Amino acid sequence: MPERSRAEQLDHLDRVAQQMDRAFRVPLIGVRVGFDSIMGLVPGVGDLLALGPAGYIVLQGRRMGAPNRLVARMGFNIGVDALIGSIPLVGDIFDVGWKANTRNTKLLREHFAAQEVVRQL
Repeated sequence: MPERSRAEQLDHLDRVAQQMDRAFRVPLIGVRVGFDSIMGLVPGVGDLLALGPAGYIVLQGRRMGAPNRLVARMGFNIGVDALIGSIPLVGDIFDVGWKANTRNTKLLREHFAAQEVVRQL
């Protein structure tokens, strides 16, 4: 299997984040939610299951060459999501706005874009 380019890898991670954070639009209010928010409605197990795709994004970012500091920041985003997301009702509402997976893929894109700019200088 041929290795994917960095752009293809980032696009793949964006699709994972989109499914977890913004897959569906709630009718009438227009807010976008994903499987992270839906799974979070299941006490205990839902939040735990949502850590799988979040961890996958971090692991792939690490494999792509993200530095330790960036990986730590991504872990912080997941930790905040997991900690506050575990609080009944408040955590479910928080999940809709925090979108840790989207934050993490954005961090990766910004890092690699900045790296490319420096490389072109």
